[in-house]
This record gives sequence, C-alpha cells and structure tokens, in this order.
Amino acid sequence: MTPSLTALLCLAGDLGVRMSCDPTSDVLPGTLPKPTIWAEPGSVIPWGSPVTIWCQGTLGVREFYLNEEGSSPPWYRQPSLEPGDKGKFSISHMTQDYAGRYHCYYLSSTGLSERSDSLELVVTEVHSKPTLSALLSPVVTSGGNVTLQCGSWEGLDGFILTKEGEPKSSWTLDAQRYPHGQTQALIPVARVTPSHRWMFRCHGFYRDTPQVWSAPSDPLELLFPGVSAKPSLLTPQGPVVASGQSLTLQCRSDVGYDRFALSQEGRQALPQRPGRQPQAGLSQADFPLGPVTNTHAGRYRCYGGHNLSSEWSAPSDPLDILVAGWFPDTPSLSVQPGPVVASGENVTLLCQSRNPRETFLLSKVGAARPPLRLRSRYRDGHFRAEFSMSPVTSAHNGTYRCYSSLSSNPYLLSHASAPLELAVSGDTIHPPQNKSDPTSDEIRQIWGWTTLTPARFSVENLIRMGMAGSVLLGLGILLFQAQHGHGGAQDAARS
Repeated sequence: MTPSLTALLCLAGDLGVRMSCDPTSDVLPGTLPKPTIWAEPGSVIPWGSPVTIWCQGTLGVREFYLNEEGSSPPWYRQPSLEPGDKGKFSISHMTQDYAGRYHCYYLSSTGLSERSDSLELVVTEVHSKPTLSALLSPVVTSGGNVTLQCGSWEGLDGFILTKEGEPKSSWTLDAQRYPHGQTQALIPVARVTPSHRWMFRCHGFYRDTPQVWSAPSDPLELLFPGVSAKPSLLTPQGPVVASGQSLTLQCRSDVGYDRFALSQEGRQALPQRPGRQPQAGLSQADFPLGPVTNTHAGRYRCYGGHNLSSEWSAPSDPLDILVAGWFPDTPSLSVQPGPVVASGENVTLLCQSRNPRETFLLSKVGAARPPLRLRSRYRDGHFRAEFSMSPVTSAHNGTYRCYSSLSSNPYLLSHASAPLELAVSGDTIHPPQNKSDPTSDEIRQIWGWTTLTPARFSVENLIRMGMAGSVLLGLGILLFQAQHGHGGAQDAARS
C-alpha cells in the first residue's frame, strides 16, 4: 500500500500518525464471527477509477481493520460507521499499487473477530487488450461444443476468460508460448444452448502480478441460428469495391428484428447493430466497413435477432465482397464482333493480361449479381479468358469491366480494365439504305431508336413490310365501304 491512501492508515492518537504496531495485540484473536468483505462497484476496477472496500460485522463493533495478504503491519484501521456494523475503506484512484488480496477484521468490547474471506482486488487496462475468437466459428448449434482462443502479442503469461450475464462464469488458464513472442490459451466450452446469452471477454496478465490485468478483449457472442426467416444482405456499392473506397453492408428483413449481426467467413469478429425501421414492415441495420483494405475481402452473412432471445435467425444468403486494385496489373477487355450488336447475336468478351493470372472475372457495372469467373488460358503471349454471351438481349446492355485474381485469395483482384460499353438493339425493322435513302441518324429519329445499330436488312424484312402495308390498305377499304353503306341505307329509309 502507498502512503497516499490516508483513509486506510493505522491511526493512534492524532490523525495522520502512522504506527508500526498491531492494534489488536491486547485482545484475543478469532473469538467473534468473521465479517463479510466486498468491493463497490466491483472487485475488477479499471485503472484510475474509484473503488470502496466494505467490511461488515455485528452490532457493537468499535473498529474495522483491513490487511493485504503478504504485507506486514501496519494494518489499516477505520472507526465503525453508524449504526455500528460497517467499515468503509475508500480508494479514489485505482492503480496497480492497490491490486492484491485483502482480508478484514473487526474489534468489539468482547474481542477480535475471525478474519473474513479473501477479496481479490484487480486493476485492469494496464496492458494492451488481447484478442478473443472462436474456433472454428462463433456460430454454433444448440447443445454443441465450442473452443475459444485468447491470444496476445505482448507475451502475457496467463488469461482470464469471463462470461457476462447470468450465470456468470470465469476460467483462468496458463498461456502457451509460440515463436515470435505470441502467447495464447484455448478454452473448451461444452454443451452451449440458447437458454441464455453467451457473451465472453478475456484479459491477460503476467505471472508475477496476477491481479494486474490487461484491458478487456472485444466482446464475443456465440450465435445460435434458428428457423426464423433469414434476412437479406446487400451493399449499395455492388460486390466489387476499390481499395480505399468506403463500404457499407446492409442487413434487412421484413421481420421486425431488434438487432442484427454480421459474420465474415474465416474471421471471428461478429459486430452487432440495433435494428431500425426505415419504413413500415421492414427492419434494417447498416454495417459501415470502409475505407476498404484487403482484410475486408471475403464472404459475409448476416443474422437477425430479438432482444429478449439469444436465438438468431437463419443466416442470409452469402455475399462476396471483392476488393479491386490489390494487384498492380490492369487487364484489357475487348469484344467480338463489336460493341454494337443486334439482339440475338453471339457476343464474346475477351479479358487478357501479360502477367500470370489464374482467374479472370467479368463484372457489369451497377449489377447486384456477382461477377462471372473463368480460369485463364495461355495463348499468343497472354493469359486470357473468353466470356461468351449467346444470344444477347437488351438485358445485356451496359458497361463491363474485367479483373484478374489468384487462387490463393480469390477475393483480392487486380485493377479494373478500361470500361467497355455494350449496346444491344431490340427487335426493330430497319429500312434499306441507298443513295436516295435518308441517313442512318435520320432513320433513327424517324423510328425512335435510342441505340445505335448497324443496318441489317433482308428480303424477308421487305416482304413483312409489304404484307403489313397490304393488310392496312385492306382494312381501310373495308372501313370506307362500311361507312358509306350505312349512309345509303339511311337515305333509302327516309325516301
């Protein structure tokens, strides 16, 4: 203990006079029941926060004494408070000097009590926080087993895993040391069920100071996927994002979930967000993840849950996030027979690069669906892939880009190729052209075309135009005859 804790000094006579004596040396020890000792707001206190140690005995107590295990006199003495059965020992700023194991006693007119049970006072946030993860995933089935892993790069000697909520539990394990200074401990947790929430944190410590802990790890909650309706996971930016770009994932459902959780395959963090209702009948949570780095590339799912239940929904369909710009090369993209084609034609988009690449991806700008993937082939000094579209329709209109990737991490891509605009005309009849015909632009204005298309005419088209004209002419004659015939009948009736 330090001299700054004046409220805990052994007092004799005037206040502030420190005695190196045992104030209970004249009484018989252990003749009265042991008191109760506790700390408020708790026995695990962050660095710099206040804490109060309480000692409660029987009525008629004159003084309470507090002693730290392993220390010698002086003891710390506190006169009894009204109504005479409690002693209060206050620490205004918790530091590692006050961390330790404590007992208290009390003195009455009939003697000295037994010592209380021990109180272990811990200070946290002295060392950097460790990491906490679940092997292989924090998503578990009811009644299953899971192994939690707590690790640190500070070379901590041991870890304490705590389960928050009720029932509260804790585990203390020695750390295993690995090369490069990393230490970790594995904690198996058996037969977990969704009857209550399973929320964990872990701290680390050194062997010579077991009451001096690190900052707590980020929380880890186990998820129990249920049978309630799965939410949808999407991103406004599309599945391909550039390195450094902001990224937000949206989890939404037509079920009124109170909270949502996001999981990334191969990673243990499960960030949660409260659900909100952007409109009636819809619940949603946004997960901002940007600016994007290589760690954001991967496969994601999300879950919906209610605050009063530890069970979560079925997982959403997977969403793959691809990060472009991770490799320095930029492939090229070309199209055959050309960027302007008629509906029904066969089109091939060619993506190629001089750099060895195992896979090429073709993405349509603004499309929510994932890019097409093809393994590359080496030909004419290039690694290449041909993406065939047969036959094309107006749905293929749009801007395309291609990327390359390696099988070692299929979610990391090269820079994007230059954009390629593909224009597909509809099923429109084109009149023939000659020197006396209007120009192509004039024809497009007359027929209301919005897409530039090459003129492709045939005898069959002309026959169709002729037949259509004949039908229209015949309908006109019949209509004329009907009108005049009706008028003649009316004239005959009047005469």
